[in-house]
Amino acid sequence: MTTYTKFKEYIWLVNTIYKARRITLAEINERWLKTDMSEGVEIARTTFFRHKCAIQEIFGIYIDCDKYHKYYIGNEDVLQEDSVQNWMLSTLSVSNMVGESSSLYHRILLENIPSGDEQLHQVIAAMKENCMVNIIYRPYKSSSSTLFILAPFCVKLFQRRWYLLGKYEDSDNLGTFSFDRIDEVEITDKKFKMPDDFDAADYFSDSFGIVVNPHVKTERIVLRAYGNERYYLRDLPLHHSQRMINTTDESVDFELYLKPTDDFKAKLLSRGEWLEVVYPRSLADEIVEWHQGAIERYKKKG
Repeated sequence: MTTYTKFKEYIWLVNTIYKARRITLAEINERWLKTDMSEGVEIARTTFFRHKCAIQEIFGIYIDCDKYHKYYIGNEDVLQEDSVQNWMLSTLSVSNMVGESSSLYHRILLENIPSGDEQLHQVIAAMKENCMVNIIYRPYKSSSSTLFILAPFCVKLFQRRWYLLGKYEDSDNLGTFSFDRIDEVEITDKKFKMPDDFDAADYFSDSFGIVVNPHVKTERIVLRAYGNERYYLRDLPLHHSQRMINTTDESVDFELYLKPTDDFKAKLLSRGEWLEVVYPRSLADEIVEWHQGAIERYKKKG
């Protein structure tokens, strides 16, 4: 069996157990035999346990068994929406589907992620060994590049771009760097120690994306969505804190708790008349100012 075939089976197995919540090996085989991968042959118990061990080693996903001999994902929390495991499984699942549909390549359109693959690989390698990195970075507002010496704390994917969060050498300050603006990465021999109390998810918890501004406080925000925007926000929340608090025939109100930084305001602005800030009034006034600024710019061109 090729490595590619094994991965397809691992992904199928995790997705099947996760969707079923609890399922016996016999029930797994009932579903397995309906796939083309099975070629009419059941998954033997020994093969199942080999797959189970491989899935734990590769993805960090534990398949446990209860007293009724039903299998389930023991650490289901790792498959939450923004986890690495969920991203890997989703990416590999889509890759498998596309790979099996070569005749449809011209009808399956994807988005490019300008990640700087080589730099991303190097930074992740440095993170594994807790090594400092030298990066040559070219900010959008500058025509020249700058050398930064950083302890790479984490990487984050946001709106089709990968970002590095790093601590500056000889400083407690953290900086965020877009990989598509990194020209070079050099892994150094100098080691750093990750703070015991640092949690990457917690660091960005109150942020809309990758902007963390200590001067902007976390606020309760209420948004009112109209038209199809009601359904877009319901199915693709802007933030993990988002919840629906009121519904009418014309609109839906959503409550969020986050820092209203400029990237969040830009997102609100992009939704035009379909999204209204109900609370706080100060944020609503800022969005109105931004809209008015855009109107004035268009008037000048008219």
